Order: sequence, then structure tokens, then C-alpha cells
Amino acid sequence: MALALDALRHGWPVRVGDGAVLLPAETGFAGGATAPRMLISAARAVTLKLANQREAAVPEAPVLIRAAEPFDLETARAVADPALDLIHPMKGPFAAEPIGDLETARTAMELARLAGILPAFLVAPTLDGEVQDVSTADLAEWKDASRISIASRARLPVAAAEDAEIVAFRALDDLREHVALVIGRQNGDRAPLVRLHSECLTGDILGSLKCDCGPQLDAALHAMADEARDGGWGVLLYLRQEGRGIGLINKLRAYRLQDQGFDTVDANNRLGLPTEARDFPVAARMLELLGVHAIRLMTNNPAKVAALQEVGVDVIERVPHQLPPNPHNARYLETKRDRTGHLL
Repeated sequence: MALALDALRHGWPVRVGDGAVLLPAETGFAGGATAPRMLISAARAVTLKLANQREAAVPEAPVLIRAAEPFDLETARAVADPALDLIHPMKGPFAAEPIGDLETARTAMELARLAGILPAFLVAPTLDGEVQDVSTADLAEWKDASRISIASRARLPVAAAEDAEIVAFRALDDLREHVALVIGRQNGDRAPLVRLHSECLTGDILGSLKCDCGPQLDAALHAMADEARDGGWGVLLYLRQEGRGIGLINKLRAYRLQDQGFDTVDANNRLGLPTEARDFPVAARMLELLGVHAIRLMTNNPAKVAALQEVGVDVIERVPHQLPPNPHNARYLETKRDRTGHLL
């Protein structure tokens, strides 16, 4: 599985199960490669007038298309990347075809998301060389949260709380290393204040004003420090799931689309990516390894409460975690309220 993700990032072909060879449209570099068909997302198919909004209810669902002439990598990238729509406005005509093995196609699209590339492939391209094989079962095993274990832990005084411990988690073939910050003295008789925070390089490190991630992270740590001073404790789960699971590069692509007038949801979907792709079983496994079973969850999102409860976490209280908007993130927060159900 790790080899397949590495192959996609490097532009090498993969084959899912017994399906056709797939060459990633974004990163592929095979000279002269052409293919009669492409695998794209339902959201991109809507843009190309090959599906309607009902058919694209799952934006990242796969759609198989063909054209009058074979696709090469240049035309494939123009089809895949909405940032190129103004440069290459004339596309097609294309026709959608039935997909023989839908599960294999879904696996391919999921692999693209995990690799952080656009979900589009040349199908059965003309090329030579080795192909990296992967299966749907490989993907399921890779995503199995039970494979995650504690790799290391250490005392870590932080600005918000000197009495803190950092715990690092990893799975053998996953390069993402999630961490938990435990603030205060762990007490099994008292449910901790818990915050799930998905990695946000732009907000957490660079101080981006386009989102509220940095201020939310800082406020959560200080709230846990207050909890610890009152005899309680807190756990921050820092999940390496940039952009709600779509990756840094695709998040920046979504930012460009937002500058063109699309909101957060539509920008993700226009890229052929899901609105929500965070892996909540990972968070549940981290809490399990920490010996935490009942939590007070800091969130404005009832769907996050439901997602954690579905994977076995006992959320005994939802603690609101709202911060004031700024001129740059006001629309982002309105979108969270109006389209993804946040209580703001």
C-alpha cells in the first residue's frame, strides 16, 4: 500500500486488483503515453456535462469517460484540474461509460486522495515498464486503525501548560505520525476535555486568517490548562489529516478556487474531493491507547460527535468552541454553519 501511494506521488502507474493499469493524470510523466479512457470524479463529470447534480451526490465517486481521440497527459491534466478550466475552456466531447468493477474504481480514487494528488487517471495507457500492484484489501488493511500503536512519549512543557506530555502514534507503513498532548494529571474518574485538531500548516504555523484553525488550537490548549488547574485534565489529538484529509497541495488548490468565488465545500468538490475525509477511527484508536473511553468533546460540529460515537467513543458532553470571525474567514465560518451543520 505504501509503495502504491509512493508510486502515485512519483507519477508511476498502478493496477488495482485485476483491473486496468492506471496512470495518474497529475503526476504521470511517461512520454507519449495515451489512453482511450479516463477515470475522473463525479464532480468533474458535472463540470464536463457528463452527469447531473444528483449523480454527483458523492463528489468523489468514479466516472469512466472516453473521447473521440485518445487522451494524452496534457489533455488529461486539463480534464482533471479545474485551475486549468480558463486556460483550456474547450474540452470534449466526452461520453460516460459503465464501470465494470465499481469497487476497484473507488479504491483508485481513494488512493489518489491519500497520495494528495488529483483524482484522475489514464486508463490502460500505452506504456512500458513496471506497474505497482495494489488491492482493495490492501487499502482496507492500511486503514485499519488497530494497527496504530504508541511509538514514544515524553514530558513536554508548552506555553499554555507546563504540566503536559506528548504521545506519538504511528502504523508501520503510514508516514503520518499523529500525536496527543495530555495536559494535567490523567484521572480515570473524570472525563477529559478533548479536542480533535486536524493538522493545518497554514493556520497552525503560518497564522493564516482564511480559517480559524490556529486560534482554535491555541484556545483549546488554554481551556485544557484551565481544566487542569481545576483538578481535571485534557487531551489534544493532533491528527495528520491536512485539509480535512485532502492534503496540503489540494487544500491550496481549493484556496485558489475560493478566490474565484467558490465556497469551501464547492471548492473541494470541484476538485473531485470529499467535503469530509478525516479518519475518525484513528482518533478513537489513539484515545483507546491512552486509556480514555468517555470524553467531553470541544467542537461546534454535531457530525463529529456522531462520527466518534459510531466508532465507539463515549462522548458524554459537547463543549462549544467558537471564536470570533475576522474579515478573511467570515465566509468560511458561514459555510461551516450553513453547509456542514456547525453550530455557530
